[in-house]
Amino acid sequence: MKAIIFAAGMGTRLKPITNNIPKALVPLNGKPLIDHAIEKLIDAGIHEIVINIHHFGDLIINHIKKSSHPVSIQFSDERDQLLETGGAVRKAAPLLKDNAPVIALNVDIISSINLNELINQHIETNALATLAVRKRETSRYLLFNSKMELAGWKNINTNEVKMAREPQNNLIQFAFSGIQVLSPQFFDLITETGKFSIIETYLRLASTQKIMGFHDKSSFWIDVGKPGEIEKAEKFSSNK
Repeated sequence: MKAIIFAAGMGTRLKPITNNIPKALVPLNGKPLIDHAIEKLIDAGIHEIVINIHHFGDLIINHIKKSSHPVSIQFSDERDQLLETGGAVRKAAPLLKDNAPVIALNVDIISSINLNELINQHIETNALATLAVRKRETSRYLLFNSKMELAGWKNINTNEVKMAREPQNNLIQFAFSGIQVLSPQFFDLITETGKFSIIETYLRLASTQKIMGFHDKSSFWIDVGKPGEIEKAEKFSSNK
C-alpha cells in the first residue's frame, strides 16, 4: 500500500516556530513531526510514501535524504502553488495510483488510531473513501446517517450547511480527524481543479458513491498545528 502525508502547509498557527522551518520539521520529543507520521505508516505496513511540500520544502527533502526510513519516499512539489488537501491528492495522483487503497494523513496529527482497523473497514465496506472521525468539539462537523455514510457538512459558527444526500433525520455529527483511506477509483473521480479541500470532493461524490465514516474511539488524538498542543502530544508520545 501507498500513503500520502500532507506536509505542505505554511504552519501559520505555529509561528514564530515556523518562521525558519516547515511545520513538518517541528520537533515533538526531539523528533520531527514528519518522522512520527512516517513511523506510524510503517507500523501499518506501508511501503511507499509520498510527501507534498511547499513551505521550506527543500528542508524537508534534505531531512528525508539524511534519514534512514526503510520505505520508498517521493515528493509532490507544490512550491509554485499551495494546493490544499484536495489539490494535493489530484497533483500527487500519478505517484499514488495503484491497485490498492491509499492512506492520506496530515503531518500535524498525533493519534493513537489503529490504521489497520481503518484500512480493514474500508475494504470490508467496499467504500470509495473512508474518513476517520471522532466525537470531539470543533466548529465544523461532518454529518453521517445511521449507516455511517457521509450525508453532509455544517459550520456551527456560521450555520452554513452543505448536504450531500437528501435531507434526513437523526444525522450524527463527527469531527474529521485528518486521516482517510482512498480506493484506487477515487483519483479518476476528482473533477475539482486548482486549490481546493478534499472535503469538497467527498461531499460531491457522497450523493452517488459510498463515502464512509470510521468512528475512531482510540484514546488519543491531537492537532499539534495549534499553539500549546505540542506539549500535550509530547506527554502522549513519551508514554506510548
